[in-house]
Parts: sequence; structure tokens; C-alpha cells
Amino acid sequence: MATKKASKSAKSQDSSAMWKWVYVAGVVVAGVTAAIGFENLILSWVLLLAGLVVGFLYFDSADVQNFGLRYLILGTVAAASGAFLGVTGMVGGYVSGFLGGFFNFLGPVVLAQIIMYFWNKYFGDM
Repeated sequence: MATKKASKSAKSQDSSAMWKWVYVAGVVVAGVTAAIGFENLILSWVLLLAGLVVGFLYFDSADVQNFGLRYLILGTVAAASGAFLGVTGMVGGYVSGFLGGFFNFLGPVVLAQIIMYFWNKYFGDM
């Protein structure tokens, strides 16, 4: 019996590790493409779907308040960096672009967490 539990735990950890790397890759790709000003419709859809899947499967919906607060703080920093770092030269534009891309990638993640939070709260006991 212990091998079945260990096997389930190992599969769960492998899945969790995979979604963690999808999240990290999405953050990096969204940030770098926004920093260099690259725009592609297909890449935008892939990042949107990756954010939704990561929000549904990787993050805990019970932590939506803290994650949402971090999301709002990042949005404020991204907006402020565009105003303050944009005038400091070339590097400031890249930093503000990266933060803006990071913020845009987290939008679907937070949306998925909110959906899961309300689903678990109101329909989870059925």
C-alpha cells in the first residue's frame, strides 16, 4: 500500500513541478517579449491559455486574496515604472516593458484563481 501512496505523491510532485516551470516560462516569455516590443497574436493566445491553466491547476485558490494583492501592487509598480523609468533612458524602457508584460501575464492567472475560489466556496460542497 505504501508504494501506491508514494507513487501518487511522486506523480503529484512531477505535475506540480511541470506547472511551476510553465508559470516561470510564461513570466519570462511575456516579460521579455514586452520589453523588446515583440507582438504576435498566436503567442498572446498561448500565454493567455498558459496563464489560465496555471491559475486553475498550480496555484491554491484559497490564497487568491494575497495573490490578488501582489497582482495589484505589481500593476502599480509597472504603471509607475513607465512614468519614472521611461525618462531615465534606454534601460528604463526595458524594465517597464518587462514589468508590464509580467503584469499582463498574471491577469489570466488571477482570473482563474478567482473562478476557482468562488467555485469551491459556493459549489464545492455539492
